[in-house]
Amino acid sequence: MSNVELANPKKNSTFKNLASSQQFVAGLALVIVYLIFYFMSDSFQSVNTLTSIFDSAYYIGFLAIGVTFVIATGGIDLSLGTGMIAAALTGGMLYQTLGLPVWVALLGTLIFGILLGVLNGFLIAKLNLPPFIATLGTQMVTRGLGSIITNVQTINYPLRNSPEGYYKSLFKTANNFPTGIILLVIFAVLMSIVLNHTSNGRYILSIGSNEEAARLSGINTVKWKWSAYIISGFFIGLAGIAYAATYTSILPGEGMGMETDAIAGVIIGGTSMSGGIASITGTMIGVFIMAVLKTGLPFIGLQPHYQTFITGIVIIVAVLVDVIKQKKKRV
Repeated sequence: MSNVELANPKKNSTFKNLASSQQFVAGLALVIVYLIFYFMSDSFQSVNTLTSIFDSAYYIGFLAIGVTFVIATGGIDLSLGTGMIAAALTGGMLYQTLGLPVWVALLGTLIFGILLGVLNGFLIAKLNLPPFIATLGTQMVTRGLGSIITNVQTINYPLRNSPEGYYKSLFKTANNFPTGIILLVIFAVLMSIVLNHTSNGRYILSIGSNEEAARLSGINTVKWKWSAYIISGFFIGLAGIAYAATYTSILPGEGMGMETDAIAGVIIGGTSMSGGIASITGTMIGVFIMAVLKTGLPFIGLQPHYQTFITGIVIIVAVLVDVIKQKKKRV
C-alpha cells in the first residue's frame, strides 16, 4: 500500500488538499450535524422536518448568495434581513392596499431589493463610507421604512388556494414538495459561474485581494464594487419573494438577525471575511448547516435563546478558522 502511495504523489496531494479545504470540512460538518439530530430525535426523521429545513434555507440562501459577492470585495451588508422584509412589505402593499396584480407586487419586491443594493453600493463604492457603518444605517432605514409604509400593520399576500397564490408553487407545491430547492440550486449554479468564470467575478475577487493593486492595473474598482452590492440587492428582493411565498403574513419589524444567518453561512462555507476568496458552493453548504441547526435544535428541547447562542459560537469559530488560514498564507 505504501508503494502505491509513493507511486501516486499527485493523488495523495489532491486528497490532502480536498481534506484540508473548508468546503470539504463544511460538507462533512453538515452530514454530521444532520445525523446527530436524526438519531437524537425520532420526530426529526420525518419528511416534514426535511421540508422545514428547505423552507428556512430558501430566503437565507438567496441572501447568502448575494452577500457572498459583497464579502468577496472585503465588504459587508448588514441590511440583508430588514431589507428583505421591507421589500416584501412594499410588494405586499402594492397588492393589498393598491389592489394591483400579485405579479406586480412580486416585481415591486424585486425592484426594492435592487434599489437598496444600488444605494448601498453608492454609499460604499462611490462615497467611500465604511461598509459596516453604511449598511448599519440602511439596516435601520429599511427597518423603519417597513413600519412607516404599512403603518405598523400586518401585510398579507394571497393564500395558496386563491387564484393569485400561484407564485407559491415556485417554492412549495400543494402536496408540500419543496420546489424552492430547485430554484435555489439553479441560482447558486448560475452565480457560481459568474463568480468563477466571468470578468465581473474576477474583478470582484481582485478588489477583495488588493483593491489598490486592482485599481492600478486598470480595473474600475468603483464600478465592480458597486456591482457586488447591486447583486446583493437583487437577491435581497428575490429573498423577499421567497419569504412571502413561505409565510404569507408579514409583520413590520421582522428581519433582524437574518443577516447573521446569511453571513454565517457564507463564512462557514469558506469565503474569507478579508475578501479575495469566495465559494458559492461553500456558501450553500454553510446555509444548510444553519438551516439544520435552526430546525433541529427545538427537537432536542433547546429554546430560541440557545439557538442564538450556538449560532454565535458557530460564527466565531468560522471567523477564527478564516483568520488562522490568512495568517498561514502570510508566513
